[in-house]
Amino acid sequence: MDKQYFMLLRHREIKDIHQIEVYLANDGYKALTKALKEMKPDDVTNEVKAAGLRGRGGAGFPTGVKWSFIPKNINPKYVVVNADESEPGTFKDREIMEGNPHQFIEGVALCAYAVGAEAAYIYGRGEFWTLFHGRMQEAIDEAYEKGFLGQNILDSGFSLDMYLHLGAGAYICGEETALLNSLEGLMGQPRSKPPFPAVAGLYAKPTVVNNVETLASVPPIIREGPAWYRQFGTEKSPGTKVFCLSGRVNRPGNYELPLGTPIRYLIEECGGGIIDGKQVKGILPAGASSAIMSGDLLDTPMDYEGMATAGSMLGSASFIIMDETIDAVWAAEKNVKFFKHESCGKCSPCREGTFWLTSVYNKLREGRGTKDDVKLLETIIGQMEGNCFCLLGEFVVPGVRTSLDLYRAEYEALAVEADAQPEQKPHDLILQFFK
Repeated sequence: MDKQYFMLLRHREIKDIHQIEVYLANDGYKALTKALKEMKPDDVTNEVKAAGLRGRGGAGFPTGVKWSFIPKNINPKYVVVNADESEPGTFKDREIMEGNPHQFIEGVALCAYAVGAEAAYIYGRGEFWTLFHGRMQEAIDEAYEKGFLGQNILDSGFSLDMYLHLGAGAYICGEETALLNSLEGLMGQPRSKPPFPAVAGLYAKPTVVNNVETLASVPPIIREGPAWYRQFGTEKSPGTKVFCLSGRVNRPGNYELPLGTPIRYLIEECGGGIIDGKQVKGILPAGASSAIMSGDLLDTPMDYEGMATAGSMLGSASFIIMDETIDAVWAAEKNVKFFKHESCGKCSPCREGTFWLTSVYNKLREGRGTKDDVKLLETIIGQMEGNCFCLLGEFVVPGVRTSLDLYRAEYEALAVEADAQPEQKPHDLILQFFK
């Protein structure tokens, strides 16, 4: 039985739903019309709370609760959409914006109405140039023409302008305060918190920052009601979720499933199993940012609680699958190099920690590392953990730690005895760390 239900990926069932006429013929903008004509802003927030919608960007924080933090007596207010989608293995938001952009736009408008914002900024990564200047801009223009954006929408007295903004493709700008800095034209580095964006966000004004998938989930909740939405998923993790599947599977891609669906279903039924019938060696459920899960945890439910119980996290649900042919040390080194490249350099634990982790991995992979170097990896992540300015550096730790725990033998096999290392001159020792 196919568990997929297209609440978000509606374009897979309805041809050309990216066109506003087709969207309108399939319940498009009914939720926004209902909200503006029948509901107060607080009613919209309360419906989202009752539905139990949790942020789909990674943290899983209750969306309605986040909206309720916005002060009512300070203006202007802003809605900022995190469309940066830079986590390795994540490609769901792009498909939503390409295939079903009007549902996303409607969700942004509902959020703006709920919090009292009259301007919304959609921040995308630089690689989305074609998407933003094509499909997304076309959809926004259509919404303006039909009166769903602009001044006095549907004669309700509510107005909203929507803007697209491209960053420069920096992973750090997926962190909400670094994103806000970039949007303001500043260096993309995270801010100290507090104050939080709800109080002092964009231009130091109250700001809601939500993910694309989160906001695209709002229209069906307002249109059909919280009870309808809660028939999908679990009690604590309601609704459907788009799971990104990649790695050593036969059918990689996006799959929209109820939260709580076992990992095994995603891999075997959706992904067609592992290439050449190999065994699952490891699972990265949240891309490069997550603790690795062993292959014997395939029956873990894909929801926020189930993944935490298994020692990892759901995050953006970018499931990267490793099979028995994958070199675990190579995979860990690849992730660490990514974080080193994307570190903004603001804090020493992240800047220096990722540098030294990469250096030690280079030694091991080139046959120059010792067992002491394997232990040094543990020392480095121990110094990083809990000391980084933002989560980028913290995300490095669980991947390295679980790689060491699960595949220790592969690390030990690469280590040579100290006296077996080739003689090196002092300047060689310095240069090797700058490769």
